[in-house]
Formats: sequence, structure tokens, C-alpha cells
Amino acid sequence: MMMFFATGTIGIVVGLSPISPPSMTMMITFMGVINIGLGAFFTFLFLTQIQSQPDKRKKKRKTD
Repeated sequence: MMMFFATGTIGIVVGLSPISPPSMTMMITFMGVINIGLGAFFTFLFLTQIQSQPDKRKKKRKTD
């Protein structure tokens, strides 16, 4: 997730700076925005996942 945010931020910064060639400025910026969107989407999926309950049939019972 952090990879998407980091590469998206770098893509936006490089796309808006005078370092990038004029023909690729919009494409690099849009790719950065798409990466940040993917990072937000996967973060949402990660934070809203449902915890699975352990299977009680596999749990061993203590016999005294």
C-alpha cells in the first residue's frame, strides 16, 4: 500500500516538475494519480476486511 502512495507522489512531483519531457508531463501525472487511487482502494480493502473465526472443530480439548 505504501508503495502505491510513494510512487504516486513521486509520479505527481516528477510530472509537474520541469524535469519531465513536455510530451510525457500529463501521462506521468495521471499515472501518479492512478497509483494514489490504487493505494487508497487497497488500504480500504485492508482496513475493512472481516476477521475469520478460528475453526472450533480443530481445537483440542483439555482432558483432565
